[in-house]
Amino acid sequence: MRAPSSRLLDKLLHRRFLSRWARAARRADTAELSKLRVQRQRAGQLRHHLDELMYVADSRLALPRIGLNAFQKPGGTDWSWRPELWRGPLVRKGMSSVKSKQKIGGEVSIFHDCKISELTLRQLRNTREEDLAPFGLRMDVFRFDGSFLSLVLDLPESATVGLRKRHLVRMDMKIEVEKPLEVFVRLNIKHGPNTEQVVREIPLNQEEAMVEFDLAYTKLNEKRVDAIWIDLIFEGPEMNQVTLRDLTFSRYPRAEI
Repeated sequence: MRAPSSRLLDKLLHRRFLSRWARAARRADTAELSKLRVQRQRAGQLRHHLDELMYVADSRLALPRIGLNAFQKPGGTDWSWRPELWRGPLVRKGMSSVKSKQKIGGEVSIFHDCKISELTLRQLRNTREEDLAPFGLRMDVFRFDGSFLSLVLDLPESATVGLRKRHLVRMDMKIEVEKPLEVFVRLNIKHGPNTEQVVREIPLNQEEAMVEFDLAYTKLNEKRVDAIWIDLIFEGPEMNQVTLRDLTFSRYPRAEI
């Protein structure tokens, strides 16, 4: 534990430091250009470290806790998953003028056919008390000259283990939209040379939405399941902001009759 005299010295030095930069800011309009150039360089170096500290502090102090993987699951769930983008911080947290097939993180990709991309993606920190996921994804779409826009999410290999036609696959999401639009989700299951596809529309009459896929109505070959992925398809996304606060998956057997 630090001595009281040491803490007092820290406070005095901090006040002197703040006073120095406050004085420099007040005099910036009249300062000599050579002096102002040096101050700007030093301020930029300082801001880099302050921004880094603020980001880490916000991540550690804000709710919910990073790495949290708790969410509600239906009874009988034998597999569940929250993707990494909603679970922990990414190395590259955002991008602009996003090209088709661009990846954000290791599991999510964006697909579109725009000639000129006016699309941005950014991972954001969830801080609301009602949020269970530590992070979310925000997508801003400005002018859109394409015919389709989708987020593709690759499910892990564990999702294919033990998958049967008697299973229900459920997707829960928290989504916010700036203005109404249609969002569809397509479940893709590759088995051997074939791929089963099931499409559902996501109800956006409330923030928390859920869709279920009943595999009993597919021609799934249980012995040859190779890969599973999800397409989130956005219809008419121009001049809109979409925020996915959370995205989770669960799998459970259908109730026997």
